[in-house]
Amino acid sequence: MSKSIVDSFFETGEKLPKGMKEFIKWLNKHAPANIDVLMHELHNNVFEDVNCLDCANCCKTVGPAIKDVDIERLSRHLRIKPSKLIEQYMKIDDEQDYIFHSHPCPFLANDNYCFVYESRPKACREYPHTNRRRVMQLIHLHKMNIEYCPAVFEVFKRLKVKLDQ
Repeated sequence: MSKSIVDSFFETGEKLPKGMKEFIKWLNKHAPANIDVLMHELHNNVFEDVNCLDCANCCKTVGPAIKDVDIERLSRHLRIKPSKLIEQYMKIDDEQDYIFHSHPCPFLANDNYCFVYESRPKACREYPHTNRRRVMQLIHLHKMNIEYCPAVFEVFKRLKVKLDQ
């Protein structure tokens, strides 16, 4: 049996795999007109083989930007005041966004399940953003996420092959 995408990703130990930085640079200048269609197709194919619960590296290493609407939703879910939620779990980052105090996410369980899954921040809901419209607007984010998310890495690896780069 072949290794899973998640297992293979963590075995290599590379932060930004060879050639991927150059590919992202190339893609930034030469993205085909149908890039969203290609990315959505690859996203769907990759997520047929990737179960986020096998990894949860995003929850362990990458902090989402937390908006006011997320704070309201989380505080309702946890039945605490927004100010208490902020005080207990959050800080403001360099970009003036709320983020969690530390990693892993305070709501991540040992089995990689999220305690607040139904009320999680929008950035968590949309992660890893590879199936969004106008995907190239987030290329800087994808470049970062390639280093942390096996699914993002696999999407871009397959895109690189598909575009013959």
